[in-house]
Amino acid sequence: MKAAVTYDENGMVFQHFGHTERFKVYTIEDGRVLSGEVIDTAGAGHEALAVFLAKQGVDTLICGGIGPGAVNALGMCGIRVFGGITGLADYAVEALLNGSLAYNPEPN
Repeated sequence: MKAAVTYDENGMVFQHFGHTERFKVYTIEDGRVLSGEVIDTAGAGHEALAVFLAKQGVDTLICGGIGPGAVNALGMCGIRVFGGITGLADYAVEALLNGSLAYNPEPN
């Protein structure tokens, strides 16, 4: 599994998916994080970010706010979305792995 989190310079979940400048991408195996790497979006925005993430092999996205067009584009790329998340990116991934990630299914 590869999970991406919208990421700000303080390690927090960035709150606007379409304007995120970087993601932290976690490689996960057997329920634990093997690695995490911060990658730059190179200026991609909104729906183009879905293709960008798919090319990285991402299958799960954790983010703050996100619009319906982006949610649809991500879904078409096979990426499930956990939106409406706040706090530290690393903690959000830990919560995802232990099944306690509280998210908003309609974070628009």
